[in-house]
Amino acid sequence: MASPLDNITVIEIDNWMAAPSAGAILADMGARVIKIEPPVGDPMRDMGRTPKVDSSVREIDLQFDVDNRGKESLVVDLSQPSGIEIVHKLCQTADIFMCNLLLERQQKYRLDPAVLFAINPKLVHATLTGFGTTGPDAWRPGYDVTAFFGRSGLYDAMREGDDGDVPQARPAQGDHTTGLALVAGILAALRQAEATGKAQTIETSLYETAVWTQASDYATTANDLAPVRRRARRNLLTPTANRYPCGDGKWVVFNMPGPEQWPAFCQALGLSHWLEEDKYATGKGRYDHMPELTDGVDQALAKRSRDEWGPIFDDAGLIWGPVLGLHEVPSDPQAEAINLFPAMNNEEFGEYKTVGIPVRFGQADVRPRHSAPKLGQDSTAILQELGMDKVTIKALIQKGVVKQL
Repeated sequence: MASPLDNITVIEIDNWMAAPSAGAILADMGARVIKIEPPVGDPMRDMGRTPKVDSSVREIDLQFDVDNRGKESLVVDLSQPSGIEIVHKLCQTADIFMCNLLLERQQKYRLDPAVLFAINPKLVHATLTGFGTTGPDAWRPGYDVTAFFGRSGLYDAMREGDDGDVPQARPAQGDHTTGLALVAGILAALRQAEATGKAQTIETSLYETAVWTQASDYATTANDLAPVRRRARRNLLTPTANRYPCGDGKWVVFNMPGPEQWPAFCQALGLSHWLEEDKYATGKGRYDHMPELTDGVDQALAKRSRDEWGPIFDDAGLIWGPVLGLHEVPSDPQAEAINLFPAMNNEEFGEYKTVGIPVRFGQADVRPRHSAPKLGQDSTAILQELGMDKVTIKALIQKGVVKQL
């Protein structure tokens, strides 16, 4: 079965997680992705936690793997002119060049659109930045915690009430979200380049992607500039759209903002007597008494575990969900049904699970192809494809222009 991006070649010069995650998605879709790394390698290598399975530690870099699987690794020293020439030769026949290099580095290494479009007039040139390429903070370095969560207002909006602490983001949440935006832009630009025969630049940033994820808030806030309403759990709008702990300390969340399911909610929780209380009869009444209603639901749910409550909620037709721990999701039956954690095999480490991309095709081969490459694993093979003989390649290695595993 064919893949959507068969015969598409991507040249990738990036590091950490945001832009590399886009490359992993393109590789899953069938593109050939050549990751060009400096002699010291992507700094994300060996940064992640190694898994412990069956009481033994597997020395496999799974966090690097998830963003770099399916790629080839070519080590090139861009500080040497002959190293830049190698990248230029690759770009002659490539379809996409993607990077997270700052403008000064793109220009220093002659990898900016003006140079590369002269080499390949049909190339898609994609750049991922922290804050964008124009304005007072153009090309300012940023990570997801600073640009995506902090500057965008997301951290502040997620605080528990006005006095709540700023929450802690999990690793690379903003990176992977922005990677999806980069992929969307690349695919649209690729289609346009193929249709017009003309090169195209696209860009996205952590900052603007984060704002888009909060578009429902900003649709209003961008016009009235009013501070976001940060409501603590005991002061939300209705008890049927809130989160609660169960008797085992595990949580559930309900999302029924309308009044229709108030009776079923009370009956399922053993709180039918609330239906006879005039003060709770209207949405406004329930809003006015949210602290006591929240406490009452907490007390009711404390009588059973989360898993015991689940069938009761389902039988009552409530819209709810368990608040799963990260360690619970890989064995979630729904995750298993949609192959959310596909298995891969590594010759050295055996079988392990990775994370599937959030898109599934009915009639196409979209899947993780192989583990992330070791540093410089494919250098010689790629240079041979460029027509270089063994003597030339050996000389480049001796000069430190390239590195072979």
